[in-house]
Amino acid sequence: MVDLDGGPLGLEAVEAVARRGEPVALAPAARRALGAGRAFVERLAAGSEPIYGITTGVGKLKDVVIPHGERADLQRNLVLSHAAGVGSALAEPDVRAIMLLLAASLARGASGVRPIVVETIVACLNQRVHPVVPELGSVGASGDLAPLAHVALCLLGEGSTRAGDRQLPAAEALARAGVAPLVLETKEGLALLNGTHLMAGHGALTVLDAARLARLADVAGAMSLEALMGSNAAFDPRIHALRPHPGQLAVAANLMKLTAESAIIASHRDCTRVQDAYSLRCMPQVHGSTREAVTFARSVIERELASVSDNPLVFPADGVVLSGGNFHGEVLGLALDTLTLGLVQLAGISERRIDRLVNPLTNELLPPFLSPYGGVHSGYMIAQYVAAALVAELRTLAMPASAESVPTSGLQEDYNSMAAGSALKARRAAGLARQVLAIEVLLAAQALDFRAPLAPGRGSAAARDAVRRRVPRLEADRYLKADLDAALELCEADTVVAAVETVIGPLE
Repeated sequence: MVDLDGGPLGLEAVEAVARRGEPVALAPAARRALGAGRAFVERLAAGSEPIYGITTGVGKLKDVVIPHGERADLQRNLVLSHAAGVGSALAEPDVRAIMLLLAASLARGASGVRPIVVETIVACLNQRVHPVVPELGSVGASGDLAPLAHVALCLLGEGSTRAGDRQLPAAEALARAGVAPLVLETKEGLALLNGTHLMAGHGALTVLDAARLARLADVAGAMSLEALMGSNAAFDPRIHALRPHPGQLAVAANLMKLTAESAIIASHRDCTRVQDAYSLRCMPQVHGSTREAVTFARSVIERELASVSDNPLVFPADGVVLSGGNFHGEVLGLALDTLTLGLVQLAGISERRIDRLVNPLTNELLPPFLSPYGGVHSGYMIAQYVAAALVAELRTLAMPASAESVPTSGLQEDYNSMAAGSALKARRAAGLARQVLAIEVLLAAQALDFRAPLAPGRGSAAARDAVRRRVPRLEADRYLKADLDAALELCEADTVVAAVETVIGPLE
């Protein structure tokens, strides 16, 4: 059970709710804070003082005072008019992450909504009533307005929901779940729309995925290093103590651990080759830079999971309501664009190792394209093409979305973060990078088979065995996509890293 108590959410709690359906509850302390905030808003709404979004319109319409009898209508109209997203629907885990973050932010009591608003979001999460939320339409400032409006629309019994491949009208889905549609009161529509919850929800899941990919990259790299008869001397801790970036230190330690007791490395320890190629020798420095990007993004996202990103904000104890810009996503955009750059580097160096595994021009130690019968059979030739195509697409994602700004709302909102684009790009980058690393793991397992009877390090051997339990050694050409899909499934389930850690202990 994940309790919304007004405190920070943990990244792991977000994943538990988003991906595994962990139930959610509103804690009594948060319910009391919501009650105090709501009582204050109702006093304000009864007056005539211009207060943004409570007694006035929004955006460029901020100076239009709304008559008392129409203030509840304003809130419903905001939801209807802002539900204008386009493009593909977000995946259910992403929608659940958005809903959880929205509920958690509101539960901190600074938005002035009634407890029933948060309780309805929680009920939809627990009953798996998932709004259809188009992915495009947010400029990452004034909150993720369009996506959040589609969430709010469902709470009102409007719009559509999705369960698997089925869509249902929201009214029908709520009725089946025994959840009453919300009837919005003053300030509540605006509070549901304001917030960084698409950016932060995507960011939370992507940061966790990227951290897993960083460990997977170390495993894949160790396998390739051994298959290519490389040396682990470049991972000596004395080298990295002289340049002690935490990510670099962690990767070097992992690579030493993964290649420990390698008969392959021992067999050529006294050879005449002085240095390996950068894609092998510089893994601590390159993989380590990705880890630094993950650490930076994680620190930003964790703070966001403890934040309120609504506007205006109510402070009942002080008797004030304040307009500000906590909805602005610039800090998230910078962090997520940096994370994407890190993932691009991780996939890029992996593709270079993939090429060395199959390329007869740079590697005379393995059969061309890892086929025992090259010529009639092409082996894993096209797997490298696929990796190259994915890396090329990743590089197009490396342009920071947060470097751009397009003004909106009649220049009232004249510097937007565009960080929703940063979040969507980071999520896509993680998926592409995972596929590249899955290709490397698959090909490195094939290459290690050619080193028999020499045994790889205990970590590399465990990874190869995990692949072999699912994908047989390639002898003759076969339907290649099946191999790539199987390798990706192993990596998505974290099966390869889990198998390694069972043998050698946790990786950094």
